[in-house]
Amino acid sequence: MPCRLLLALASILVSALAHAQDYPARPIRIVVPYPAGGSADLVPRIFAEKLHAKWGQPVLVENRPGAGGNLGAAAAAQAAADGYTLHLGAQTLAVNVTIAPHQGLDPLRDLEPIMLVATAQDVLMLAPTAPYKTVHDLVADAKARPDQLTYASLGPGSSAHLASVLFAQVAGIKLQHVPYPTGMSQAVTDIMTGRISLWLATLGGALGNVQAGKVRALAVSGHARSEALPDVATFKEQGVAMEEEATWFAFFAPKGTPREVITKVNRDVARILAQPDIKARGVTLGYRYIGGSPQELTSFLKNEIAKWAEVAKSANLTAR
Repeated sequence: MPCRLLLALASILVSALAHAQDYPARPIRIVVPYPAGGSADLVPRIFAEKLHAKWGQPVLVENRPGAGGNLGAAAAAQAAADGYTLHLGAQTLAVNVTIAPHQGLDPLRDLEPIMLVATAQDVLMLAPTAPYKTVHDLVADAKARPDQLTYASLGPGSSAHLASVLFAQVAGIKLQHVPYPTGMSQAVTDIMTGRISLWLATLGGALGNVQAGKVRALAVSGHARSEALPDVATFKEQGVAMEEEATWFAFFAPKGTPREVITKVNRDVARILAQPDIKARGVTLGYRYIGGSPQELTSFLKNEIAKWAEVAKSANLTAR
């Protein structure tokens, strides 16, 4: 090999190592595709605080809601691939490929995977006065009265919408969708008063109302009961195969972000996941921390795209 080529390769290697050692040298932003204040906004803020402490640089959360998560994802994908923009993506990245494709955005093509951080349990909520004692009771009534029971969500493609569509398919029932695109407060009121039959919400955002007795929890998703609601049985325990959590969170970066930066962020996030206070907070919020490699996140995302495409097809959810 010519000496000039060897020198060039050595220069590239030294530059990459120096970049990894110096990174981060200035503030980092985490682009989040949801409004501030919701349960989906908690995850990036938890990690922003911890990464700031670890890196000694400000880690800023930038909320870019809109278009069912597409605006935030596109903003992150179009940012400079220098390691100073991260994206806290969620299940909408996989869902939108089918039901809300965004011109110029392909998550597999345009984003570098870093780590699948967590999944979130969902909780099936009812009015305290609702007559159902078990999921079996609710399913039996829904089968007797197709499309008469209603469910809330923040809009088409939201986690509650998708979880409810999946629940209806698994249980063999037909439910009526009532979207609340302006926010959760009216939906909570309508659940409390029984105007809406049910709501499959992310546990972290619903836990306060459940514990206060404003709504009643009938079941939780996942393989095991929530440590925060140990008396509430899972769907599986009640005969409905809702073992997977519909909601998930993962770190990405713009395509072309240096590999050494991806490796560093992955390693440092993994160390944060192992901290006792983070584990305890995850229990409170209903999160199950995952971790893993960028390659594992790529495989997971591909499977999620295929899964939700099939769910959308079965439920006649067309691109909007």
